[in-house]
Amino acid sequence: MLENKKKHSGDYFVNLIKSLTGEILKASDQISYDRKIPDQLLKNMTRSGFFRLLVPRKFGGYEIDFIKYLEIINIVSMIDASVAWCLNQNNVLGTLAAFMPEKLALEIWNDPETVLSNGPSINSTAVILEDGYRISGRWDFSSGFQHANWLVALTTVINPNNTSDEREEIRNMLLRKKDVEIVDTWDVNGLRGTGSFSFIADEVFVDHSKTFIEGAPPLHSGPIYVIPKALMFSSGFATVALGVARSSLNYAIKLANEKTPSKQVMLRDQQSVQREIGKLEATYRSAKAYLDNAVSELWESSLLTGNIAEPFKADLRLASTDAIRQSISIVDGSYSLVGSNAIFNFNPIQRKFEDIHAISQQVQGRMEHYDSVGRFFLGMEHKGLF
Repeated sequence: MLENKKKHSGDYFVNLIKSLTGEILKASDQISYDRKIPDQLLKNMTRSGFFRLLVPRKFGGYEIDFIKYLEIINIVSMIDASVAWCLNQNNVLGTLAAFMPEKLALEIWNDPETVLSNGPSINSTAVILEDGYRISGRWDFSSGFQHANWLVALTTVINPNNTSDEREEIRNMLLRKKDVEIVDTWDVNGLRGTGSFSFIADEVFVDHSKTFIEGAPPLHSGPIYVIPKALMFSSGFATVALGVARSSLNYAIKLANEKTPSKQVMLRDQQSVQREIGKLEATYRSAKAYLDNAVSELWESSLLTGNIAEPFKADLRLASTDAIRQSISIVDGSYSLVGSNAIFNFNPIQRKFEDIHAISQQVQGRMEHYDSVGRFFLGMEHKGLF
C-alpha cells in the first residue's frame, strides 16, 4: 500500500521524467522531422504513466498534485517544447475520465498505452438517433494525433423536435481513429513535433454510451477536477512557454561566456550584453513567480474548499497569458544575443525561436485575455476563458 501511494506521488514522476530527459533530447531532431514522438520513446512514456498523470486512480491513473504536474511539464519543455505540449494537451484531456460514464472510462483507460487527442470543432453536428448519434464535422489542431488511440470530438447536438429557444446541447463524442479521415495540414515551423493534424467525421455513428455532456459536473470527486479545463490548458502551455524561455536564456548566457565576436571583446564583457541578460532574467523570474503564485493559490483553494473563487481564476488566466507573452520577448532577446549563427538549424535556439512563436498564436496566449481580466478587475461582466 505504501509503495502504491509512493508511485502515485508527484515526486515519483518528477524524478522519473528527469531520468528520461536524455532520451528526449537525443530524439529531438527526429521528433521535429517525423512530427511525432518516436515509437520507443512514446512507449516508454505511456508505459511509465506520463499520459495518465491526471486521470482518476480508480481508472488506472495517478491523479497527482497539480503543482508537481506542472513541474514535470516544465522539465520536459526545457528539452523539447513539442513533447511538453503533447504531454499537457493529452493529460488535460485525461481529466475527462472524471466526467464520463464509469464504464466508458474503464474501457478507455484499461489500455496502458491510451492517449486522447482532440481539436477545436469546425461546424460539427450530431443528429440524434434511437441508440446514439450520427456526427459530421471537422476538428483542427489535434495535438498528439499520431500517437493517440482515442479522439474526443466536441459536437453540437441537433434535436429536430426542439422548437423552443432552448440552448443546444454540446457533447463529447469518443471516436476511434479508424472512424475518421485524417487531414495532414501540419506543415509548420514551430511545434512540429506535436503533429497537430485535423480529422473529419462524415456521418459516423457514435453509440450513446460513448458520449457525455460538455460542462456537466464531474462524476468523480477530487481537487484536480474542480479546475476548469481552460485554466489547466492555459497554465500548462504557459509553463511550456516559460521552459522554452528559460532554456533559450540559458543558451545565450552560455554563449556569452564563450564567444568573442570578430574585433570585439568577449560578449560577457560588453556592457550592452550584461544589461540585456539582466533585463531578460528579471522578466523571466517575474513571470515565473507570478504564474507559480497564481497556480499555488488556486490549487490551495481547490484543496481546502473544493471550490475556486473567481478572483483565483482571473489571476491564473492573467498569469498564464502574461507568461506566454513575456516568454516571447525573452526568447527574442536571447536569439538576438546569439547573433547570426542563431538562424541555422544546427543551433538549438532556432527551434526554440520557432516554437515560442507557434505557442504565441495559440488561443491561450491571445492578447484578448488581458481585456477579459481587465473587465473583471473593473467590476464589469467579463468574457473569456476563466
